[in-house]
Amino acid sequence: MLGEDLEWFTTLAELERVSAAAQRLHIAQPTLSRMLGRLERRLGAELFDRHGKRIALNDFGRIYYEHARRARAELRAGEQAIADRLSPAKGIVRLSFPHSFGHMLVPQLISGFRRTSGRVTFELWQGGAEICAQQVLDGEADLGIVSPRPGLAGIGWRSLLHQPLVLAVPNEHRLAGRRQVRMADLADAEFITMHPRYGMRRIFDDLCAAADIRPRIAFESSDLMTVAGLVAAGLGIALLPLGDPMPPGLTTVALADAGGFRDIGLIWSATATPSDAVRRFRDFAVDWAEHRRDERALRP
Repeated sequence: MLGEDLEWFTTLAELERVSAAAQRLHIAQPTLSRMLGRLERRLGAELFDRHGKRIALNDFGRIYYEHARRARAELRAGEQAIADRLSPAKGIVRLSFPHSFGHMLVPQLISGFRRTSGRVTFELWQGGAEICAQQVLDGEADLGIVSPRPGLAGIGWRSLLHQPLVLAVPNEHRLAGRRQVRMADLADAEFITMHPRYGMRRIFDDLCAAADIRPRIAFESSDLMTVAGLVAAGLGIALLPLGDPMPPGLTTVALADAGGFRDIGLIWSATATPSDAVRRFRDFAVDWAEHRRDERALRP
């Protein structure tokens, strides 16, 4: 497949609707249908199941999509490498990170970096930690900022920050007046957590396992602010990162357990060759984090 073929097929596979894909690609719907027909005839297999106006990837389609997605990412990386060679002062950094890093950490890093590298542009993607790591492995993102460290082979890692965790409870909760609490004290509590595949959920599960408790989960969410809001509404308790925005109506209690923090780090593909812009941003992020640690060490 050529680059143009990769674009229309992956777009169609992700939207699973011919009309929507044609609109996004700025081509006529019959033209897109003919392109799909030619591809399926060449492969000797249908890639989609048809359900009226909707289509859905079948087993053949999912196999082909995974290869096409990786090939598209490789072509884009090649195009970017040539662009970086032609104009070293420019460049693009494709950065993937969970939503909770979007209100402070990522803006601070990009702002600081662009003070000296203003011509570098950024493409930002947000999702769960596992999704971010997979994007980096597949070449869809150059770098990721995640927590905790991924357990996937082929991922480079550099720790940036350790963020303590606290127990968030409604103001009227029986634990609201405590100075600190241990996970073992919470065996009967109803928790509000992140969905599986999110970094905070993995940390929560690990802490519960270390405390030998099986938590009762009242609600799951993909957004930490939603978790905090549900706690403030009196619907349960939650582990939240210290320093993140908190709505009124909740109180935080220090967590005494070992491992009661999230280790935030930078990830990259261990096999990919980074562009000049990616390498410079990675070096900047590491230096930025080391400078912050030095500042804290000097405080009385």
